[in-house]
Amino acid sequence: MDVHLIDGTYELFRHFYALPSRLDVDGKEVGALLGVVGSITSMIRDGATHLGVATDHVVESFRNDMYDGYKTGAGIDPELWRQFHPLEDAIRALGVVVWPMLDQEADDALAAAAKRASVAADVTRVYICTPDKDLAQCVRGDSVVQLDRRKRITRNEQDVREKFGVLPKSIPDYLALVGDTADGFPGVRGWGAKSAGQVLVRYRHLEAIPRDVTQWDTSVRGAAGLAAALREHWHDALLFRDLATLRTDADVFTDVDELRWRGPTRDFAPLCERLGAPELADKATRIWDARIR
Repeated sequence: MDVHLIDGTYELFRHFYALPSRLDVDGKEVGALLGVVGSITSMIRDGATHLGVATDHVVESFRNDMYDGYKTGAGIDPELWRQFHPLEDAIRALGVVVWPMLDQEADDALAAAAKRASVAADVTRVYICTPDKDLAQCVRGDSVVQLDRRKRITRNEQDVREKFGVLPKSIPDYLALVGDTADGFPGVRGWGAKSAGQVLVRYRHLEAIPRDVTQWDTSVRGAAGLAAALREHWHDALLFRDLATLRTDADVFTDVDELRWRGPTRDFAPLCERLGAPELADKATRIWDARIR
């Protein structure tokens, strides 16, 4: 069987900016929420059997205590923010497992779930459904892959190397050097995607990069300046790598069968009525009826 792990926060942002406004019976904005729930329902219709959705119940995490510049909830559209928690309720009512993250982030939950699911005896492949480059570090061969559902692109380990120039296990080191604007840390001055890929594809991790630049690959342009910048900002690089390293100890599930979809709950139909989308409940019921025949 396959396991699908979904970044609920990413999906909510994506649908908020892609779909028109839609109001529930109380006049509250629910367009993005309905888009996400409808999208997950379509995944189930298309054959997904075991699913888990990770969300950022709050935007800040332990990483904000590590680095002042780390991303916060500042600037999030209030109409989008007000759909965060109702989304979790709607997904639960659909009958899909949700992991609302508090101290950690949704990405950490996805990493933990991917690690656990990948070693389950009955699991053939784990799909991490997000284009977020952080999650590329979790890809393993063809068994744990990253799926960009919007672009319909699946990346295995070789695809990660072709895109970033490094293997998945080097992604935190890569991000430490080039930075991650989405998460709010700048990387090391002078380092770019090409130079980071050239160096890390050979040395894999920061500690293995020779301090003596004469030992570097001669094809790396500006090697002396890059080495000097890394020496000067060594402690920052280690901090940035720590920020980029996903934790895998989140309490997600014990047995992968906990992720099996067993149909919508009795709360789903009345919830869809309040959301002004009774068609979603009808769709989920038809899918479940067809599945148990």
